[in-house]
Amino acid sequence: MIPIQIDHIGIAVKSIEESLKFWEKTMNIKCQGIEEVIEQKVKTAFLPLGDSELELLEATSPESPVAKFIEKKGEGIHHIAIRVENLEETLSELKEKGVRLIDEKPRCGAGGAKIAFLHPKATGGILLELSERG
Repeated sequence: MIPIQIDHIGIAVKSIEESLKFWEKTMNIKCQGIEEVIEQKVKTAFLPLGDSELELLEATSPESPVAKFIEKKGEGIHHIAIRVENLEETLSELKEKGVRLIDEKPRCGAGGAKIAFLHPKATGGILLELSERG
């Protein structure tokens, strides 16, 4: 496994539009576009910050993991994503080490990234996303 950098920090929000008022107007961090990821029942907005990004996550369905997260814990940090060089190889290596995976194979994420999640019980309570960008 070759971790490259923190890719982004995912923040669960009830409304991207409302949240952008703070991030863009108060913090002066500009949104680079909003995208819906139908498979994950979520709308995302990426706000570049140096070599990393903030990702605002708004549920598009009550069954969305983000909706369930907000219902249980409220708005806030949802996950941390680490960029890796070869996601399939990384998942295989982690599985061999006995790490509990949510995704055993990469899936499509926002911005064309390949992503996979590790279970919080394997990471000290943090939902960890691994991301590979082409």
